[in-house]
Amino acid sequence: MSRIKVMVVDDSAVVRQVVAGLLADDPAIEVLCAVADPILAMARMQTQWPDVIVLDIEMPRMDGITFLKKIMAERPTPVVICSTLTEAGAQTSLAALAAGAAAIITKPKIGLKQFLTDASDDLVSAVKAAAHANVKRLKPVAKLTADAIMPMADSRGAMIRTTDRVVALGTSTGGTQALEAVLTTLPRVCPGMVVVQHMPEKFTAEFANRLNSLCRIEVKEAQNNDRVIPGRALIAPGGRHMLLRRNGAQYFVEVMDGPLVNRHRPSVDVLFRSVAQCAGANALGVIMTGMGDDGAAGLLEMRKAGARTVAQDEDSCVVYGMPKEAVKRGAVERTLPLGAIGREIMAQMVGLAAQ
Repeated sequence: MSRIKVMVVDDSAVVRQVVAGLLADDPAIEVLCAVADPILAMARMQTQWPDVIVLDIEMPRMDGITFLKKIMAERPTPVVICSTLTEAGAQTSLAALAAGAAAIITKPKIGLKQFLTDASDDLVSAVKAAAHANVKRLKPVAKLTADAIMPMADSRGAMIRTTDRVVALGTSTGGTQALEAVLTTLPRVCPGMVVVQHMPEKFTAEFANRLNSLCRIEVKEAQNNDRVIPGRALIAPGGRHMLLRRNGAQYFVEVMDGPLVNRHRPSVDVLFRSVAQCAGANALGVIMTGMGDDGAAGLLEMRKAGARTVAQDEDSCVVYGMPKEAVKRGAVERTLPLGAIGREIMAQMVGLAAQ
């Protein structure tokens, strides 16, 4: 197999040296070059185009977002953002994800060299995942109204029939856009949702705020003891696990620390297991685009507990990893394209399976 050809674009000489060195140590990766800004990058790309670009955001002459949008418009290429872990950095990095970036690697302002060395496994994994991403699916998603899924009037009667449905969604690479595509189609009256999107600490709050500004439903970063109610989606905070709990007829979430599960915190498996135990047949589990197998075991537990289970299909996934593993394990009842998942969620509102 040919090696993954990578270009590093960062105005920090330290970052260029360390990142290029770490990537070059992996036999599956070839570093084409490491340059200081997008202008130099475009000059090099005229002679050899990389398979993956590792890109900083704040750079002289041209910022990373502008460069990213240019690439995605002219020749879509997997891009891994290497961004500073700050509130402002989180906002900008989310803009990069919306523009088509495949993944984010965070970096601190101090202790940079040591941090990048310690995070080498994450960096290499992100580059390898990006290399296999379906970049056509990384383009910004067209926003539809709920009318494209089902008439608004139908949901009122549905709410009378069912009040305790819970939808649990898990996703990773490509999930920021997949979640936007699903949640923006939902009307205000829809089942309560709990969501794990693999994302670093501090990024989930900005991500939830962005979705909240785009959606009819309420979207917020989960806090301990937040209630799961119709018309609300709770996003697990980066760096912490989220579990569904039940008190009588009411559902709420527990947000807690703990070890990495399947190399992730939050973990989809942790959420899905708690949903299987607390909601059982009252739940719908949805596993969407992402690398690895987080969520596959938990989704199987949900199905065995009587929950309906759905996987995003391969054609609409950026990375068909997590859904593929769930299908392989027999955890998936139905496989659906991304555009049909919103309809399935609303079918749960009336207690019916989408046919």
